[in-house]
Amino acid sequence: MLCNSCVRFVVFQAAHIDRHIVQRQFIKLIKSLNATRSISYSWNSVYTARRTMMVDTGATAKGGPVVDVSPEKDDNNGGFASGGWKSEDGRLSCGYSSFRGKRATMEDFYDIKTSKVDGQTVCLFGIFDGHGGSRAAEFLKKHLFENLMKHPEFPTNAKLAISETYQQTDMDFLDSEKDTFRDDGSTASTAVLVGNHLYVANVGDSRTIISKGGKAIALSEDHKPNRTDERKRIESAGGVVMWAGTWRVGGVLAMSRAFGNRMLKQFVVAEPEIQDQEIDEEIELLVLASDGLWDVVPNEDAISLAQAEEEPEAAARKLTETAFTRGSADNITCIVVKFHHKKVEPEGSQQG
Repeated sequence: MLCNSCVRFVVFQAAHIDRHIVQRQFIKLIKSLNATRSISYSWNSVYTARRTMMVDTGATAKGGPVVDVSPEKDDNNGGFASGGWKSEDGRLSCGYSSFRGKRATMEDFYDIKTSKVDGQTVCLFGIFDGHGGSRAAEFLKKHLFENLMKHPEFPTNAKLAISETYQQTDMDFLDSEKDTFRDDGSTASTAVLVGNHLYVANVGDSRTIISKGGKAIALSEDHKPNRTDERKRIESAGGVVMWAGTWRVGGVLAMSRAFGNRMLKQFVVAEPEIQDQEIDEEIELLVLASDGLWDVVPNEDAISLAQAEEEPEAAARKLTETAFTRGSADNITCIVVKFHHKKVEPEGSQQG
């Protein structure tokens, strides 16, 4: 038997969209959210390392070409991909690792780009975890950073530019899918480094953390429907949060913010929460990952494991492998960024 709030939710949706379309969309989304977990893959048998660098022929309005330092989505049965990159000035290096894991399909995407804007070096890192299909996550990989670099307020007013870019890209995706019966969605957890200033923006339950003085600090908070502020926002908009194996918006979606998800768009927004952080000598690592990692690897463990590896690519691979061996049933994707701070010798320390 449905509770009264559930009935009100279904009636509200049916008043706006044809009942049969609603049924087809909800059934499809529920099936994808409960994808089979009985399929298992050997870690070594699907390993395919890839390292490529591609240069976008276009340039930003304020700077030079955008360099993509991560490969296109691995089409080798959604197996395993990893790689690494170092900045020309030696200030940072990064590694990425992505694994389909026990899921039948791969819906995670990642993106790493760098460019010069107004004379400043800009590095962009993103994790996009799709649900209900891969189209939303793939759209974000192709367009989110591209749109940000073209925003007239970037990087002068980075927070405004990021917020408006997230929401405009969401509208662009929904418009591109308006004539389909799909209802894909995606998270986005991004870190944009402008000079020494880091901006972390998050929509959904992917997550970004840093290591500062050896301590793990979260720079994003997962958007879960049972978060007090998120639940209040959803209910104020006329939606419901209910238990269906986990807390879900309308009993369907296990996150409270996302790109796409047209059926729930009134409640599931793509407005990011943004935190900014100055990069000083205490900050050693930056880790971004999909919930396939965070479901089984606490923040402190992630930092400890990453710090144990010399190279960030090895750290990213270690995190992905650890999540898999700990029983993660999801796609697992992460990016590890290592900051290299020049050590200045105190005056008078040299013998002359």
